[in-house]
Formats: sequence, C-alpha cells, structure tokens
Amino acid sequence: MKEYIIQKLDKQIWKGTVLPISYTSDYYYDISVLKTVDGYEIPIRKKKFEAPFIHNVEDCDYPDGLYADWWEKASAYGIIEDGELLAAIEVCPEEWSNRLLITELFVDKRLRGHGYGKKLINLAKEITKERKYRALILETQSSNVNAVDFYLHEGFTLIGFDSCCYSNIDLEKKEVRFNMGWFPPKTAE
Repeated sequence: MKEYIIQKLDKQIWKGTVLPISYTSDYYYDISVLKTVDGYEIPIRKKKFEAPFIHNVEDCDYPDGLYADWWEKASAYGIIEDGELLAAIEVCPEEWSNRLLITELFVDKRLRGHGYGKKLINLAKEITKERKYRALILETQSSNVNAVDFYLHEGFTLIGFDSCCYSNIDLEKKEVRFNMGWFPPKTAE
C-alpha cells in the first residue's frame, strides 16, 4: 500500500467539512446502573446485538465535521489524496482542566487496518506531551465496539460515561457516550 503523509489541515479550507463517519457493530457494551443500599453498582459487559447496529452519517442531525464553531482553538491534521480527505484527527485544548480533547477521528475504509488510526492517535499523544497536557480525552459510543477496543489497544481507559447524552433513552438504545482518556507517562524532573 502507498505510504501517506499526515499534514496540518488549514482551517480556512477545511472548516465545515463533514466527515463520513459510519459504522456497523454486532456488539455493544451494556451498562446497568444499579442502586444499592450503600451506593451504586455499574457493571459494563460486552454483549451481542440481536441485529447489527448501523450508524450512518446520513441519519445524523449533527454530523461530525471539522472546525466546528464551538471548538474555537481546534487544530486538525489529515491525509489528503487528489483533494479527497482520507483520514483526519482534530484536537482542541480544554484549557480549564489542562486536557487535550480529540474532537474528531476519521479513517476512510480504504485505509483502515494499515496503521493510520494509530498514527493519528500517536500525533495527538505527542501534542499532549509536548504541550504538557495532563490527559488526552475523547468521546465514543458503547455501540461502537470496534472504536472502544481500538482506543483500549492504544492505551486509553474508560474514564466515565453519560447515560443521556444523545437522548433520554441511551441506555435502552445501547448507544451510551463513553468518555475515554490516555495519560502521558510521568517523566523524572
């Protein structure tokens, strides 16, 4: 396969570019929030959907895109061939908490399985270390098992979830917001 170069994406050119993020999943991470006498138990278990879960960009009211107005200090990087965006990552500082947020990650199907997702994540990790952010964080969905498993493989951990981010029935729909984080190794000073 051809070797592609990751480059910075100019905001004036790429602002508003919709990322065609779609996925199909046979599995999901099931979350149960159980109230107990002395607190809560929250088991999270991988389970099989009765029918594949399909997420299409065409079905989204708010599709993923680059340089959204609310990410004022975002930077995006990507792979372009003949004017077509084949992969991209966008990061934005969350200054009040000294964390770097991955706001978007997209790898075209043609490039998946060739290490480009890893290269984009590694770029975000390098930015995190260089700028001395205490963590690199992102959002994904419990229904997107391939993404969750990829992030786990890349050293991220589950740092929380939001059971009503997308609707009031996210738990029932099996599409719960997962917050994941990566923490740079501490260096001797």
